[in-house]
Parts: sequence; structure tokens; C-alpha cells
Amino acid sequence: MYVRDAKNRDEVWLLDHIEAMGLDDEAFRSRDYVIAVDEETNDRAGFGRIRIHKHDEGDFCELTGIGVLDGWRGQGVGAHVVERLLSEASDNGFETVYSFTDQPNYLGQFGFRPVESTDLPEHVAARLARKSDALDGDLVALRIGVDDFEMPDRLREAFKYAASETPATTGDEERPEDFGIDPDSATYKYDTGN
Repeated sequence: MYVRDAKNRDEVWLLDHIEAMGLDDEAFRSRDYVIAVDEETNDRAGFGRIRIHKHDEGDFCELTGIGVLDGWRGQGVGAHVVERLLSEASDNGFETVYSFTDQPNYLGQFGFRPVESTDLPEHVAARLARKSDALDGDLVALRIGVDDFEMPDRLREAFKYAASETPATTGDEERPEDFGIDPDSATYKYDTGN
């Protein structure tokens, strides 16, 4: 397994899974995402995004849109996506990263800490309110210093041997039937009969 930057060709795949998981897709740009990939099968296992918010009051970095596909969960995929995103945030000059989630315990295991909305800078609190409204949920604001990230040993080890627990079906394979062709009776222009 490894985590790489998303490519343009990943855009449809990302949008499909973001929609299926009900994740935040506001101001979607595939280049903001990273994707966890199985190096043997080339199957994509998970993804996440950093979103940089520019404001006169000060820029801030948000970790958002983290998703791990069924069959890959519990194997450190999400943890390595988060680690890569925090590294990219650091590369962009951020020392602190925020996340707004209804699953605070997941990010808490890596060192993210809850922040009361009243303790957030005004523009960060405004983003929390917009995201809560858009996702119809009560979200918790979390914050971490990029140097404070801690990867549990069990997740680092699990990632080394991660494998999908469900059969790989991408759904991308096109079949003759998809085009109204009966493969048993169809003939082709250059069919030699062999």
C-alpha cells in the first residue's frame, strides 16, 4: 500500500465515492486529494483532502473528505491518508490543521483535540457552521499541530499488509451487453471466422 496525490483521471472515482459516503464536496478539486492505493492490484482503497481557506483574518487549513472503502477499513488506510495530508499541510506552511467531523474519536487517536466553537477564530467558526448546515449534522471542531500527529503502531503495521476483504469489482468494465450487443450471436466487420 502507498498514498499518492490524486490525478485528473481519479476525479470521477473520487466524486462517486464522496457522494456515496455523503462527504463534503464543496469547492471540489481533485488535485487537493490524496489516494491510498494497493501497489499489487492498483485498487484504490481510501482518500482525503486538505482545503486551504484564504481569509484577510488569516489563512487556515482544513482536513476534510476522508473516506475508506468497505473492505479496507481497520487496516490503517485512513491513518496513512491523514498522515500524508498533514505532511502536505506542513509543506504549505501550516503549523495547525482543523477538521470538522461527526466522528471525533477517529481523529482523536492521532492527536486531534476538540475545540469549542467559541474558542475558534471567527472565520474558522463560520466554516464549521456552513459545513454543519450543508451536512445536516452536529459537527465537532478538532485541531492538531502538524508535528503532534501520532500513528498508532497497530495501524502502521496493518497498512504494510492491507488487503481488501471484499472481492475487487470496479464496476468500470464494459461488457457487450452494456451496448445492446448479444456476444453469442454478434458478428464483427473484421471477423475471420477463426
